[in-house]
Amino acid sequence: MSKQNVSETSVRLDKWLWAARFFKQRSLARTHVQAGKVHYNGQRTKPAKLVEVGATIELPRGYDRMTVVVKAISGQRGNATQAATLYEETPESLAKREANAAARKANALYNPHPEKRPNSKQRRDLIKFKQQ
Repeated sequence: MSKQNVSETSVRLDKWLWAARFFKQRSLARTHVQAGKVHYNGQRTKPAKLVEVGATIELPRGYDRMTVVVKAISGQRGNATQAATLYEETPESLAKREANAAARKANALYNPHPEKRPNSKQRRDLIKFKQQ
């Protein structure tokens, strides 16, 4: 069996995460796996873990956690449409992320942000108000 055939059937976890475009750099993927932020089949693992088809991977995505099922294995980073064929997000994960996004959006209505930064006079007035 040639080395190329072996690499197509067995790929390290950090390399697969990079190829599936979850991380911009392979070193970032390795760091997240080593820190325990990425779980493979519900357990912490090492970056050298070989990825298998059908495995579940839980990883951070912004403010949320995403759970995906491995559909294909690739060690080469392609475009986004190719990367999307490597995995499928679970329906529970998708529903949970959408619910969290809706909650964050609703919370933004109760805590509006000013449209611009205060000028010097407004900052002095704010400091006076806070010191009262």
